[in-house]
Amino acid sequence: MRTLEDISEYKLRTIVIFFLFSLLAVCIKLVHLQIKLAHLFLDKSTKNFLHVETVSSPRGNIVDCNGKLLATNRPTHNIFWKGSGKRSLTQAQIQKLEKLENIMNVPLKNDTTLLKKITHAERHYKKVLLAADVRFEQLSKLEEQFPQETNITIETSFKRFYPHASYASHILGYLGKIKFGLIGKMGLEHLFEHTLKGKPGSIMATINSFGKKLTETSIEQAISGADIETTLDLELQDIVENVFPSDQTGTCIVMDTENGAILAMTSRPNFDPTIFLEPILQEDWNAMQNEHPFLNRAFNASYPPGSIFKLVVASAALEQGIITPDTIWDCKGYITLAGRRYHCHVLEGHGKLTVSQALEQSCNPLFYDIGTKISIDTLADYAYRFGLGEKTNILFPEKKGLVPSSEWKLENIGERWWPGETLSAAIGQSFLLVTPIQVARMTAGIFTGKLVTPRILADENITSRPLDIQPETLEFLRKSMKKVVTQGTGRRINRVKDIEVYAKTSTAQTSALHKRHQGRIYQEHGWFVAQFRYKKNRPLIIVVLIEHTGSSQLPTIVARRFLIRYKKLVDKVHTGGQYLQQES
Repeated sequence: MRTLEDISEYKLRTIVIFFLFSLLAVCIKLVHLQIKLAHLFLDKSTKNFLHVETVSSPRGNIVDCNGKLLATNRPTHNIFWKGSGKRSLTQAQIQKLEKLENIMNVPLKNDTTLLKKITHAERHYKKVLLAADVRFEQLSKLEEQFPQETNITIETSFKRFYPHASYASHILGYLGKIKFGLIGKMGLEHLFEHTLKGKPGSIMATINSFGKKLTETSIEQAISGADIETTLDLELQDIVENVFPSDQTGTCIVMDTENGAILAMTSRPNFDPTIFLEPILQEDWNAMQNEHPFLNRAFNASYPPGSIFKLVVASAALEQGIITPDTIWDCKGYITLAGRRYHCHVLEGHGKLTVSQALEQSCNPLFYDIGTKISIDTLADYAYRFGLGEKTNILFPEKKGLVPSSEWKLENIGERWWPGETLSAAIGQSFLLVTPIQVARMTAGIFTGKLVTPRILADENITSRPLDIQPETLEFLRKSMKKVVTQGTGRRINRVKDIEVYAKTSTAQTSALHKRHQGRIYQEHGWFVAQFRYKKNRPLIIVVLIEHTGSSQLPTIVARRFLIRYKKLVDKVHTGGQYLQQES
């Protein structure tokens, strides 16, 4: 039996062991806190009196080929209440808010939520925003009535600014909000985000226990983003934006024939990049999606080429010996294949005409006849020679289009290629799809003998490859394109005096002909493509595509309006005269 002394000794030993273990646990915890977590607590304690603030860097400008601003930054002035440590707002401070109300035309004193924020900021030496992006006249009144005010401060920042609103919006792109600012979401703003955004700086501020800033030290200077110079010419862009109908969908491209520089480009519908600098309502966003305004129809949409493709077909037929430049064709209004009639757009026919006249009048039966004598694979070969069915390698996302062949149809549709389909392909229909920028490059190649890579940056290297077409074939195409303007489907252009123009028009079907009266969506696309030159200026390419317009008439009118204004612009540069915004 255990004695009282034994029990007492046991309890004492238990207490000592418990005490020793507790002491050991405290020591281990202290070692953990003092050594292992020393960095963490040092960092936290430092942050109690040292704050590092990020200084944003101005974004780089985007300019045209003459240094004119396309995207830049504008200063914005924001009004803040800066707390001075008082426990509550004094009568004098309330009177300041009343003065601010009159200047800013906003109810500061009666806005209970804002008043609570101001009171909290006053007590803790904090800042609270009173008004953002104030107007210059308001800023002037503030400076006059609060010349040396400690509570009211004016801070200047920079906001992205597009001085020409929606001009070239698919080239410039737009910025979108992220957690720590704005980032490029499309176009050059996205492609050159790292070049444009620069490098932010940082400032270290020392604060006391009440949150009052005591000192401020610059750690790293902010570095402005680099500027980007494009090949766009703002004056030509202005013409393109104004002559393209605002109620039409499509695109217009103006490109330098020799070096591939894109001088102007619009895609409709377009958008104003400024609207994305602030949050956008969901219903507004949904409404925009219905019109697909972010689709760049110049590079990233493909269309049937229609009669433009006849330039390719004529080249193939000439070089394969199917026709000669002197071939005479009697157009009776149709040809027959396997019991089916393939019609000309002139029902009674054109009568006898040469190959060149067939191109200028956009006569179908001659090209149907070529389609009976040439394989789809030969046509595909020549289409590839002209740069169709492949990307142009412009900086922007682009589609390849589609050049069908017998192998392509077997692999993708699981059927053989039928002879009647070659007839459709011979007039630019069937499965054929091209992008407007491909057509611009192809047209330039007819005049230079090379396929140039389209450029959008001034410092991009000029690259090209030889166009694998015989010089005499290209000369024949050029002569035919000249006749399109003088006596063919592009005669409206010939009314613009003193400008040398070589052109081709096209009306490209989008559905079966019997559906064209069921609504605009079934109407044909209209094309106009040309090289033009005025006086001793460099030759330029223009491509106008208008969706579902029913014919090439409207694109031709748009091109004519462009040439009239271009001529006036050139004359203004040479003579110093006033450039007219409205054509006579």
